[in-house]
Amino acid sequence: MFDPASIEFRGPLTPHVDGLWANLIGQGYAPLSARNLLYLAAHVSRWLDDRNLGVGNLDEERIAKFVAHRRRQGYTAFRTNHALEPLLHYLRGVGAAPPAPEPLETPLDRWLREYGEYLAEERGLVSTTIRQYIDFTRRFVHAQFGSKTVDWRKLTAADVTRFVSREFQRSSIGQCKLTVTQLRSLLRYVHVRGWLAHELAGCVPAVASWRLASLPRGLEPEQVERVFASCDSRTAVGCRDRAVLHLLVRLALRAGEVANLRLDDIDWRAAELVVRGKGRRESRLPLPHDIGEVLVAYLRTRPRVKFREVFLCVRAPHRPITPQAISGLAGRALRAAGISTGSAHV
Repeated sequence: MFDPASIEFRGPLTPHVDGLWANLIGQGYAPLSARNLLYLAAHVSRWLDDRNLGVGNLDEERIAKFVAHRRRQGYTAFRTNHALEPLLHYLRGVGAAPPAPEPLETPLDRWLREYGEYLAEERGLVSTTIRQYIDFTRRFVHAQFGSKTVDWRKLTAADVTRFVSREFQRSSIGQCKLTVTQLRSLLRYVHVRGWLAHELAGCVPAVASWRLASLPRGLEPEQVERVFASCDSRTAVGCRDRAVLHLLVRLALRAGEVANLRLDDIDWRAAELVVRGKGRRESRLPLPHDIGEVLVAYLRTRPRVKFREVFLCVRAPHRPITPQAISGLAGRALRAAGISTGSAHV
């Protein structure tokens, strides 16, 4: 086992060596990665000491100066501000380094924040859906106004239809429907706020589709077995992916429902799962024996961190996995099984 004391420290970070090491290991960093970050911390400490500076002087300006110094010294790794984040996160957490500066909020950022609050309070949307609406709105504003000041009074019905036509040309039926929903929501909000003289939501064209036509085609039993077999159960990643895939296939959960699953939602005695779906609805589903087995196999490899979400990123720092990541791993498993197209919905 590597001993942090074997690294020669000099300067104001010396008292923080043991705490930093424990913090990195606690987040799931491999000993080799944690050791390399300690070497980086030792360099920062020497740099501060040579300039008679303390940890409290490690603000954004001096961080940039240290990074520039490290590059001039010929170092080939940890040469960016981002590389210092694990160290700075720890030092700020214990109150040694100045807090990170608040990002400057632009007028558009402030407007988007207010729109997000409206979606949460008036529409009752969940955070993941709000984030999708905000991302769409930012894209729409950029397409219509570019770098100019946003002036909703200049928006016309022709602008709306042109935007939708461009989006429809490169999107699936499902994505087109989502675009229509998001755009109508945005235009109604702008009208309610009094920034549009006429409500343009009615100008958004509908999407022509046939009932059930957009449903993904299901997998044959033999294909399902190939998807499960694509996961290497000898690895932590394989155990996690296999458990995720079983929940998607056997219980037909959405990617977001799998991502939101918490350890407290598994009732082992009753053999049930609490599932949080769209609209903040909760359901109790049976926990079949085969799903229980793959969950147990994964939980034995799951990093021991503070998060209560069941599924975490395997690489440090361990964080709850996102719905997008679940869709990505499902797509990779399908391709590994020789199934060319599909995602978590399949």
